[in-house]
Amino acid sequence: MTFPAVRLSSQARAAVRRVGAALYPGPVDDAAEVARRCAETMYARDKVAQDLAMEVVEVAPGRARLRMAVSETMVNGFGIAHGGYVFLLADSAFAYACNTHDAVTVAASADVVFVASARAGDVLEASASERVRFGRSGIYDVTVRRVPDGDVIAEFRGGSRSRGARVIGGEAL
Repeated sequence: MTFPAVRLSSQARAAVRRVGAALYPGPVDDAAEVARRCAETMYARDKVAQDLAMEVVEVAPGRARLRMAVSETMVNGFGIAHGGYVFLLADSAFAYACNTHDAVTVAASADVVFVASARAGDVLEASASERVRFGRSGIYDVTVRRVPDGDVIAEFRGGSRSRGARVIGGEAL
């Protein structure tokens, strides 16, 4: 995984280190490191993502990008990718994005609009980004595109709800 640089003031870095030392085993330097460790923890437990050979391409606080190849077994009777698999990829990117803050967070709602079809052999990439977090709730947008042409396949919006547990070092729910 590659991570974009996160710029924090020296005061913010010091505060993150103090909080991180109290909450997490091992060194945690900044929010990008927390996001990376959350993604690693989730992926280790995410049997669906592993079975479908999803790749976590990038994570950052409030963001995630996942990639998946459409296999022959994902194609419906019309020869196109079943919408459920496209939704699953978008939902997975949403899950990784909303769990980057180290609070176990689940979907409260989700809507998808299918814009174009994908076929066996296509590689799809879902990019999720946090729009707003308020209290224990959040709203995230996800765009699913075909790689490498960038054609939009689907647009997804998810509402999230945090459950109060930690992702890093926490038990599977």
